[in-house]
Parts: sequence; C-alpha cells; structure tokens
Amino acid sequence: MSQNIITEEKVFEEMKKAVAETLRVDEGRIKPETSLIKDLGAESLDFLDINYRLEQAFGIKMARHFVLEHIEEMFGEGTAIDENGQLTDKAIQLLKIRFGDSAPEMASGMDMDEVPTLVTAQSMVRGVMDILDSLPNKCPKCGNASWRADNGVRVTCSSCGEAAAFSNGDDLIKEWLKKVQSEKSLF
Repeated sequence: MSQNIITEEKVFEEMKKAVAETLRVDEGRIKPETSLIKDLGAESLDFLDINYRLEQAFGIKMARHFVLEHIEEMFGEGTAIDENGQLTDKAIQLLKIRFGDSAPEMASGMDMDEVPTLVTAQSMVRGVMDILDSLPNKCPKCGNASWRADNGVRVTCSSCGEAAAFSNGDDLIKEWLKKVQSEKSLF
C-alpha cells in the first residue's frame, strides 16, 4: 500500500536533520543528489547513526544489510559479487532496477567497495518511503483504518492510539528480490 500520511518532502526534511547532526554539516549542503560519502565525507559508522536517527524519528527499522548481501544470501555466493570483489552483470541489472538511472556510473566489473559512494540523500529517502509504504490498511489492534501522523513523522491509529507497525527494511528487500525473480527471470 502506498501511504499518503507522511510525504517524501517530510522524509527529506528528517533525512537532512539526521545527516546534518551526524556529519556536523549545514543542512543547506544536502540536496537529493548529494552523495553522503563523496560530497559529505560520511563513513560506514555514520550510516549506522543516520539510520538510527531515522528509525527513532519514524518508528521504523531500516535495512541492516545492503541489497548485494541479500542477493548473495538468496541466490548464492558469487551471484552479485565475483571472486575479485567486483559486481556481476546480474548485480548491475538488479541495482539498476532498484535504483533506476540515479547512478549511471554503475557497471559490471565495478568494485563492490565503490557501491556505498552511490548512496545519495534521495536513495535513503526512497528506502524510508518504501518502509512507510508498508503501512497496513487497518490497525491490527482495533481494525480501523484511521492512521494519522503525530508530529508529522510518527504514524499512529487515531482510534486507539496504537503505533503503526511497518515491515523492516531487510524484509522489504527480500520481498522485492523475490518479486523481481519471478517477473524478470534473472535467476
């Protein structure tokens, strides 16, 4: 379900706050296309902090593993990353389906260590929106379809006050991979 309670603009605002606080940069430097690593100097531990801040703001659970790890887990070692640590053709096909044309420099043979440099503010916003869009139609506690966003970021049931429960990021990636597998016959 695509929820219409929290907008992409609101998620971007929260993303900018989380990135600015973590990296100690001015929010004005953060644009949708901004690479967190190349443009702002983020390191791997910074992503944990940014994810934590987003989880706290929205009441969600971000993915703990990157899509490449899920590909390897689901379809076998060497499916996404070859023995030299480079991305395979299948990995590139899946990444392009997942991220569209936002990273035209993705190519087969690319070193897997370069992939995190492709993470932009917009790709992180998209990840949060995917999780928010897993909002159930009805509250599991009272059965009503009366969601609201408290403070513009936390979804609760306006009938009983129950906090919304969303799918976690890792489960959503796995669901997406299964769907792509059945539709595209990549594996």
